[in-house]
Amino acid sequence: MKLSISLLCLYLGIAISWLPMGHVAAEDIVIRPPMKAGPLDNPLKGWCPYTDAGKIHQPYSMVFQYVSWRELEPVQGDFQFDEWEKTWDVQAAKGKHILFRVYVDYPSLPSGLPDWLRTAGVKETIYDDHGGGRSPDYDDPRMIAGMERLIAALGKRYNQHPRIAFVQLGLLGFWGEWHTWPREKLYASPETERRIVEAYNNAFPDKSLMVRYAKGYAGQQKWIGFHDDMFPQDTDNGKDWSFLEGLQTANRTDNWRVAVVGGEMVPNKASQWLGKDFDTTLTMANRAHFTWVGPYCPALEKSKDETFLKRSQELVRKMGYEFQITEFIHPGQVTAKQSVQFILKGKNLGVAPFYYPWSVQWALLDASGKVVTLQQTHWDIRRWKPGSFSEDIKLAFEVPAGTYRVGLGIRDPWQDRPAIRFANDLPVVAGWIILSELTVVP
Repeated sequence: MKLSISLLCLYLGIAISWLPMGHVAAEDIVIRPPMKAGPLDNPLKGWCPYTDAGKIHQPYSMVFQYVSWRELEPVQGDFQFDEWEKTWDVQAAKGKHILFRVYVDYPSLPSGLPDWLRTAGVKETIYDDHGGGRSPDYDDPRMIAGMERLIAALGKRYNQHPRIAFVQLGLLGFWGEWHTWPREKLYASPETERRIVEAYNNAFPDKSLMVRYAKGYAGQQKWIGFHDDMFPQDTDNGKDWSFLEGLQTANRTDNWRVAVVGGEMVPNKASQWLGKDFDTTLTMANRAHFTWVGPYCPALEKSKDETFLKRSQELVRKMGYEFQITEFIHPGQVTAKQSVQFILKGKNLGVAPFYYPWSVQWALLDASGKVVTLQQTHWDIRRWKPGSFSEDIKLAFEVPAGTYRVGLGIRDPWQDRPAIRFANDLPVVAGWIILSELTVVP
């Protein structure tokens, strides 16, 4: 059923005012949508859980994938990406974006070093720490060359893969976390680190990359993101090795403006960090500009505690971006092919921007919800950093006379549909945020 503009605004609870346009026959409509808490499963933010750690109890939009080098390249040069991608389609991962890290040495698990490198003579050192394992010689030239070839192949496959959310620089150290504490002598040299950083940077120019520590060559890069794997306990614990202290020492505290920051909550401690220490959790998420938490995260904990659930939701909404429209201005009536000015004002209530140039589009929808016409904008939502933003554009709609609903959409290139929703009480039709109505006259 078609809604008139007045009825639509009444339905939405939108405040409207009328301002003269001057060169347009109709008057401008000013829409100020009511505020509402944002969605809990907006793409590329929030929880990023394991898919194999039991039931996931809260909304989420990403899943975390560990994968061993041995699984990806069991035979030299024979990359098994098709086989690995089948694991993306387990029930817990359906419809979710992927964040991944490749490892060679995961303590307590079988070695992820391919047999062909072991046969070639790459040395391994057996250790008992963290459940034990076999640490390879990361500085062996055959090892370095193999890692560089693997990274190049990963980039060729996944740099422009729209399902991949973010990529962590793994491979080196225990769990691919770029350390071998407390067996520091087992770790890679600074030169090996440099080569791996450069290999990832060259292979993934279109993805936001993350490394564990802001030190060495990685700590000199302005383009790279970071992940804190003991959030919020060691995000800023007063020690010189804490996550934020590392960022400050390397002068990388502003990297969040261009590259994603996230990481894992202290395993099995969600009740503490969403309980008595919740203020610390919020403070650290704000100071570190976290976008996501995983693979261990509160969504893996079954709880009927209303405070736990409320605080989970508060943390998800605070992390990353949280877009809210404060004002939309447009003429209420135009002629076909007439240039129309749309002005959109809003706020990012989160602690970080969105990190990819997903397209922003305007659509006119008919009474049945069908898109009659679609217009692309030049807007770059990566510029919608925390605080206020404003955009404007002139469009011409070549459509038959009639009254149309005005829809705003930010398109997910993987799903090929509008996906990002706003912290406003607005109707949504097939992903399109319905902001107002536009009447086109002959």
